[in-house]
Amino acid sequence: MELRRVDGNVTTQFVPASENPVTSELRECLNLIVRWFHVFAAIMWVGQTYYFTWLDGQFGKLAKDSGSGAPAQIWMVHSGGFYTVEKKSSLSVGPEQVRWFRWEALMTWLSGMALLFLVYYSSSGLIDPDIADISQARGIAIGLAVLAGGWVVYDVAVKWSLGKSEVAFVAFALVTLAAVSWGLLHVLSGRAAYIHLGAMLGTIMTANVWFRILPAQRKMVAAAAKGDQLDAALGAQAKLRSKHNTFMAVSVVFIMISNHFPVATYGNTHSWAVLVALVAGGFGAAAIVRKA
Repeated sequence: MELRRVDGNVTTQFVPASENPVTSELRECLNLIVRWFHVFAAIMWVGQTYYFTWLDGQFGKLAKDSGSGAPAQIWMVHSGGFYTVEKKSSLSVGPEQVRWFRWEALMTWLSGMALLFLVYYSSSGLIDPDIADISQARGIAIGLAVLAGGWVVYDVAVKWSLGKSEVAFVAFALVTLAAVSWGLLHVLSGRAAYIHLGAMLGTIMTANVWFRILPAQRKMVAAAAKGDQLDAALGAQAKLRSKHNTFMAVSVVFIMISNHFPVATYGNTHSWAVLVALVAGGFGAAAIVRKA
């Protein structure tokens, strides 16, 4: 047995000494390349998500202040020029000229899944015999089930709560996340449990984009191109899911960097409570940024 680097950090985890040094080096190089791609894609995705939700919030303030709901413009200065943005309720160009934002989300999720398989599913970092004596295959099945199940539960909850209390939905989300956190920390290694909760949130965010936001936007663009009246429910659905993504994004980032603080996070006696606090802190930070 020997010490090695796991997920780019020196740990006290032991791995078989029989592993070929060349294989170990290739694994770390692959880890670095995929992680670089993952971070780059996430920056593009989260950046444009916050930019557009910020714009939407500013237009909401302008409409409220004017009281007329008339189209307004937002002026900005950046780099070497001034920029103006105007929110439209109709399409004055062809659908082929409309810019879509979707590949950033998919590339972030795919690279994240690649890291999950590379760092946890194909190594010894997923299972801790001192926590639960289960096989690697069972641990992988639990992890993937959490990712898929999290999306299903969230999607159903959103449909039930659409137009209802936002406070009640947030409370439901935190209670559910607390239960998932507690459960994961009793079957997977502490670090793997944290990462899987973050991966679950990331999966929900990506599914929101591809299964709920984009379909609604396609219908809106098609209706606008024909000159038909836009269905307000489509815009409300896309806006709500996008809003949820801005809240989850910061929480996911908090969770992803938690591996650098093992004593305070997954190694803590109250690790599940710390994990929930990270998520709640992300929600709070997002709320502040959205209102800035």
